[in-house]
Amino acid sequence: MATVYFSSPIMRKNKKVIAVAGKRSALLGLAQENGIKIPHECKDGRCGSCLVEVTHLDGDHIKGTMLTDKEREGLKNIGKLSEKDAERASVYDLPPKYRLACQAIVTDEDLLVKFTGEPGGA
Repeated sequence: MATVYFSSPIMRKNKKVIAVAGKRSALLGLAQENGIKIPHECKDGRCGSCLVEVTHLDGDHIKGTMLTDKEREGLKNIGKLSEKDAERASVYDLPPKYRLACQAIVTDEDLLVKFTGEPGGA
């Protein structure tokens, strides 16, 4: 189980959601199941409209998580994945700060997910 806090200026207040680790619906699916409106268009990791900023709340105990090829390319295309972060993700499975909500799978760690409410804004 994981606790995910969603935060956005378009929300009246932050929303706390309990998530099942490894559920294949990703952050976007979790948000939609709980009435949280993260902007999105393609739901396929290619457009970048569901960009979110993810903070791992378990300190230095960040769980390894793979970026999908679609997410890696999508983040690079919109300038949100540096070469250093791409290497860390590939070599050590350490997730970058910015993720695509349609691709990022929730693990068993607590997260803060921030988004602006504008497509591609985080």
